[in-house]
Amino acid sequence: MFLGLDDTDSPDGMCTTYLGALVAEALEMQGCIIKNMRLIRLNPNVPWKTRGNAAVCIEFEGGAEIASQTAERFIDKYAMFDCLNTNPGFVVCETKPAPDFYYSALRGFCTVDEAKAVLDSIGAIYKGYKNCRGLIGALAAVSAELPDKTYEYLAYRKPDAFGTPRVFDADSFRKSAEETFPHCFDTWDFAAEKPVCIPHGKDPVLFGIRGESREWVEKAVSYLQSEEVERFVIWETNQGTDAHILSPTSGFEEGRSYVFDGVVTSAPKTQRGGHVSFSVGGVVCYAFEPTKSFRNIVRELIEGDCLTVFGSFQKGVIHVEKFCLRKAAKKEVRASPRCPVCGGRMTSAGKGKGYKCRECSGRIRDTEAASRGIAEGWYEVPPDARRHLSKPVCRIQNDS
Repeated sequence: MFLGLDDTDSPDGMCTTYLGALVAEALEMQGCIIKNMRLIRLNPNVPWKTRGNAAVCIEFEGGAEIASQTAERFIDKYAMFDCLNTNPGFVVCETKPAPDFYYSALRGFCTVDEAKAVLDSIGAIYKGYKNCRGLIGALAAVSAELPDKTYEYLAYRKPDAFGTPRVFDADSFRKSAEETFPHCFDTWDFAAEKPVCIPHGKDPVLFGIRGESREWVEKAVSYLQSEEVERFVIWETNQGTDAHILSPTSGFEEGRSYVFDGVVTSAPKTQRGGHVSFSVGGVVCYAFEPTKSFRNIVRELIEGDCLTVFGSFQKGVIHVEKFCLRKAAKKEVRASPRCPVCGGRMTSAGKGKGYKCRECSGRIRDTEAASRGIAEGWYEVPPDARRHLSKPVCRIQNDS
């Protein structure tokens, strides 16, 4: 059996994964056997998402009626119905639906009517609240397939601590990151010297440790010192996999994410607000201010650099998530070189013709290249600016 839940949180609190953990515990108490817990991220560009656009799927052995009644009871009790953008939904089905709907919700946009049509066709039990948008994520979660997957150890706070400052030993999180990277990632930002796995809002999550396996996230957690944890779940996820990325076939569509190759056709420029823009093959790309130090890397690009770019297409521009400098262009020095024969200052012999010496008429054919502030290879936004689905460079390098 598969139970999907979505859209129960709000910016002011709650978390769909926490509600999923409570539901799973209640199912176990009623005799069900929990087989797997999945945390599924969907299209990060959806404008009406509450926070991270996540839905959950509980795979279990047990009865459909028990599952639907339990889901309804916990949604009624815990969902943030007062929030305009919170529109919960749950789905219960005996067999796993085809993954088509998942990929549509992951890489594009779906409607409630489309979700209901699929649910009716497979005989699922379901219920949507308010505008029923949660049915989209709930169905996507139960139909998801994960050819690549990661894990997240989510630790939840005791209810009386909700909304209060989180208590933790920062040094223990740094130590955990040092001992488990790259098998675990997005625990600590070594450039900013701060943890990035601890949320700042009123939600029930104390911390989330992401990694390649259950064993690695458990090892990472063994180093941590914090306030008392009420409960935890190790979720199987599509986070850090680039599952949302498409290859453009006939241009770019609004609200979708892409990977593409191209040559830098206009050098980076710093815009108002600190955003940095440049063009790749005529496509305007932006490193926005929240990406912080990543913008300094982008500023080192020059015309002629060959790139592979990952990012989402919104309002006519690519929001860069990471890029690979495949082939660096040569940056010519502005000052004329010294003559290798007499040491005199040389002048240009014409575009593409090298230099000639004023003193002895010596010539050099090659132009002198200046050193670059960037080398060929991968570059990404800092961890606290990275989208949940975006694949970290450490995972790309491990794959290669």
